[in-house]
Amino acid sequence: MKLNVLRTDLAEAVNNVSRAVSSKSTIPALEGILLKAYGAKLSISGYDLEIGITTNIDATIQEQGEIVISARLFSEIVRKLPEEVVCIETDERMITYITSGQADYQIVGMSSVEYPDLPTFEETDSLEIKGEFLRDMIRSTVYAVSDNNSKPIYTGSLFDLSDKTLKIVAIDGYRMAIRKEEVDNESNTQFIVPGKTQQEILKLIDDEENVVISVGQRHILFKIEEYSVISRLLEGTFLDYKSTIPKDKKTEAVVNTRSLISAVDRMSLLNGDKIQSPVRCVFSGDEIRFSCTSTIGKANDKISAPVMGEDVEIGFNNRYFLDALKNVDTDEVKISLNGSLSPMIITPVKGDSFVALVVPMRLSNV
Repeated sequence: MKLNVLRTDLAEAVNNVSRAVSSKSTIPALEGILLKAYGAKLSISGYDLEIGITTNIDATIQEQGEIVISARLFSEIVRKLPEEVVCIETDERMITYITSGQADYQIVGMSSVEYPDLPTFEETDSLEIKGEFLRDMIRSTVYAVSDNNSKPIYTGSLFDLSDKTLKIVAIDGYRMAIRKEEVDNESNTQFIVPGKTQQEILKLIDDEENVVISVGQRHILFKIEEYSVISRLLEGTFLDYKSTIPKDKKTEAVVNTRSLISAVDRMSLLNGDKIQSPVRCVFSGDEIRFSCTSTIGKANDKISAPVMGEDVEIGFNNRYFLDALKNVDTDEVKISLNGSLSPMIITPVKGDSFVALVVPMRLSNV
């Protein structure tokens, strides 16, 4: 294999693809990236048996071929090369020569035969969606994906496509996030995408470009400009999320989002990794009063907000509360409550583009 390629194109591609590379694997090739030089394109792939990222960049190919190179080392080399044009050449001993300006490297590669094939699958459904919409949907829900592997199904989000509407639902047992957008698609299907995959999708999405999603029985493929991201789907039964949203609402308040975030953030100063005291919220009259008491002190605050319905005193984990508030995209939110032990519901003042639920913490009588 012998080729010339622009360093900036190569560095960006290697950086993005390397996120799918296994940091430690019993298969040495999976700690590398696969380079394939054919035609006028250099194909670059990373794969950890759960998620694979592939892209193609323009290159001047003098000799076709394939090689697997250490992802960590190759990324560092490319990032620090002095000139814009990079020459990459391999020989029959799997030695890779990398030259740029006066700098040159010789590193040991591996045969592409040792690299596992990325999955292929039969498409059962497909969807095309604006990159901006998909980015906002994932960003406003992925925070609620569980990191507890005892229930693997909740380490991903449910993509629920029906009635020309796509909903993304994430839940971890303490909070739930739902985001929806209308789409031009007649399919009725559900599938569960791992949270890790969604995080990688976020880093690649361009707002101006559409994302094409191909769904199979066990795998999903996201096509984002020149990048292809293939991932396994999570298998199992997802919670009936519609039934978990409380129907009754005894208390409602419309609150400025930024003011609410600031108040909860101030209470959070008394909490830390080892301290988890609830933020106490009292909804009454025309204000919401906040307080927090922990082993290191006390704090109080209040903000103006017209409260309709019954007065209520309720407590929340500050981090869960803030995560929900920071991932809405409206200046004001509607807070709905059904007593001190029922989840808080956060929705837009108008419409139903998102729903966030936060389970309360029991309060002591102190």
